[in-house]
Amino acid sequence: MKILVLGAAGMVGRKLIEKLLETGTLCGNQIASIHAFDVGEPASADDRVTVQAGDITDAATVDAMVDVRPDVIFHLAAIVSGEAEAEFDKGYRINLGGTNNLCDAIVARKGYTPRVVYASSIAVFGAPFPDIIDDEFHLTPLTSYGTQKAIGELLLADYTRKGHMDGIGIRLQTIVVRPGKPNAAASGFFSNIIREPLVGEPANLPVDDDVMHWMASPRSAVHFCIHAAEIAGDEVGPHRNLSMPGLAITTGEMVAALRNYAGDAVADRVTREPDATIKSIVDNWPRRFDTSRAEALGFRAEAKFEDLIAAHVEDELGGKIG
Repeated sequence: MKILVLGAAGMVGRKLIEKLLETGTLCGNQIASIHAFDVGEPASADDRVTVQAGDITDAATVDAMVDVRPDVIFHLAAIVSGEAEAEFDKGYRINLGGTNNLCDAIVARKGYTPRVVYASSIAVFGAPFPDIIDDEFHLTPLTSYGTQKAIGELLLADYTRKGHMDGIGIRLQTIVVRPGKPNAAASGFFSNIIREPLVGEPANLPVDDDVMHWMASPRSAVHFCIHAAEIAGDEVGPHRNLSMPGLAITTGEMVAALRNYAGDAVADRVTREPDATIKSIVDNWPRRFDTSRAEALGFRAEAKFEDLIAAHVEDELGGKIG
């Protein structure tokens, strides 16, 4: 089996490749090769992995990667929400243009119908929201990033309907706790207020304690990707984009969970300085979902926030708190 991962140097991409190499199989088949592509060269010492740095907005580059006819394509490449909002042209060029290039390259290969796993986002939904959002709630994104992802969902569904690909779109929520350093995502503070205090550093909470959000761990994000690659398309049906299971929790509850897990000294490293720009973006995000359809199809996530903290400590900190 040949696999192509677009956005392989990102957090989900890296962890996905690690898991695929660990298991060695996908869809019941032995993994022969993984092509890892990103704007910065992904790192891997495994002989099964070919790494490539490049620009997904270059049609010839994408066409060459698809020319070997990978069996499964994980399309995780995108610039994040805050950056897409601040740099309008860049967001459309990468988040939509890159997706268009992938679709064009697939269509150009006759008799080729790969499974495409598309990383979408709950940002495809826009306020006003019902108390609980199901998969059939209308897509009215209120950010450029959400709009770009919504267009990608429509392309995935239509190209699947026409038989050009076998696509599954997974609407990812905010992934917590993200390893590494803070990034340009407007949602980044959800990880910052847990990650930095655990290693002895302060972190600012820029919104009120009653702000609720939908989240899951990096472990769950990898599970979502792999399960989306393996699930039978006829089980999913014509509605190919699914909101992923997760946990609805307020920022105040997050800090309280951190306090319960790691103690007062760690939780007290969270400061509170409001940021009006971030608040205005977050206020337009959905908070709670009905994911019974995804769950019935076998997708799963954590049930309590302490599990997300514990997963980060185990996977990234060697079980130790600073």
